[in-house]
Amino acid sequence: MPAKPQGVILTGGRSSRMGAQRKPLVQLNGAPMLSHVIRRLQPQVAQVLLSCEPDDQALAGFDCPLIQDAVPRHRGPLAGLYSALLYLNERQLDDGLMLCPCDAPFIPTALVEQLQLAAHKAAGSVAVVSYDGVLQPTFSLWKLAHLPAIKAAVLGRGQGGLRHMLYDLPHTVVEWPVAEPPPFYNINTPEQLEAAGDWLKR
Repeated sequence: MPAKPQGVILTGGRSSRMGAQRKPLVQLNGAPMLSHVIRRLQPQVAQVLLSCEPDDQALAGFDCPLIQDAVPRHRGPLAGLYSALLYLNERQLDDGLMLCPCDAPFIPTALVEQLQLAAHKAAGSVAVVSYDGVLQPTFSLWKLAHLPAIKAAVLGRGQGGLRHMLYDLPHTVVEWPVAEPPPFYNINTPEQLEAAGDWLKR
């Protein structure tokens, strides 16, 4: 198996439907939602990084390096990916970067391994998950070699979404089997938070 990649969790997204509290800090079965994601991702990667907005110290207590956005205005998940790849480039860490959102507490424990295998077979490609026929761009494995194209998209064209970036780069898709609870379940509403809590209890 190749060396473990770095892992970055995107925490900068906003969700007014979750109320005043920031999504990563919302309590899920007695712990911040972000804690659940870190716990699932940490064994799979060399290090967990947290992508956040500038001067964001609310996440300092999670004992993970904070990667502050390198662009001045919020531009979506692509800015977080760009900033994390800059961090890796400065430190010459070239074993890949696993991207995950902060609101997915059921990340599969074999996710990184499966994406690494797919990326190895399709050399130079981004590896991305598809679940139940739907592409899941925030669950994807990137390389430093993708940095120039991402820089051009963020700084040159002002893009913020991952999906268009994938279409601009060679990528390989891993179709994940359907499971219960859904492994790529995103929590965006209080109702979804309650459902996730019920699954965790079971």
